[in-house]
Amino acid sequence: MQSETRVTQVEPGVTLRQFFAKMLAELGPQDWWPARTRLEMILGAILVQNTAWQNVDLAMKQLRKKGLLKMARLRKASLIELEGSVRSAGFYRQKARTIRNFLAWLDDTCRGSLTDMFALAPAKLRHQLLQVKGLGPETVDAVLLYAGQHPFFVADNYTRRILARHEMVNPGADYAEVQQFLHQHLPADPNLFNEYHALLVEVGKQYCKRQMPHCGECPLEGFLEPHQPIDLSASALNTP
Repeated sequence: MQSETRVTQVEPGVTLRQFFAKMLAELGPQDWWPARTRLEMILGAILVQNTAWQNVDLAMKQLRKKGLLKMARLRKASLIELEGSVRSAGFYRQKARTIRNFLAWLDDTCRGSLTDMFALAPAKLRHQLLQVKGLGPETVDAVLLYAGQHPFFVADNYTRRILARHEMVNPGADYAEVQQFLHQHLPADPNLFNEYHALLVEVGKQYCKRQMPHCGECPLEGFLEPHQPIDLSASALNTP
């Protein structure tokens, strides 16, 4: 099912590109993803769920200190050691098990090779990763986009909130619907998706807050309809 878009004379793709240009001009490049290797990107994508990046950064420093950012060493780590290393990221038991599940899948399916993994057809790879316990669509798409340079837009809560408040999508649209909307109206360019997603996250964190949005300060304020009310209903308040 496709998301409902607002009735407008401007084609949604035009508006989306205008959003991007304005955010980039106001906020500048975000230089995502903050990682040195593809393995670090993947671990970061797993650890950042339901927590702030500052907490992930602490966990990544612990993993680096213990040598666990190298695939061979990470495979040999005990679950207890892994849990202790990622504790600062929250839900550390669940996230440590997700990392172990991913490594087991990688060994079984791709001979333990990230090169082999990203050589799979993108749609097939996405389908298989979604079968790994602990990996949801947002995490999988972050892995595919940032580590694999595959054009899957990460339609996270910030993205859905911002687009809904600008009446680009229905406030109740789910992850798949919003991603489909973005894929339909933007060119399939991983570099564009990378920067666009990062900019939306920054707008969401700084301005388009869940309960008290700072619309007058937001780079996208000029795109709101005159006197357009901001939706503060429960369906729109699903991001901390």
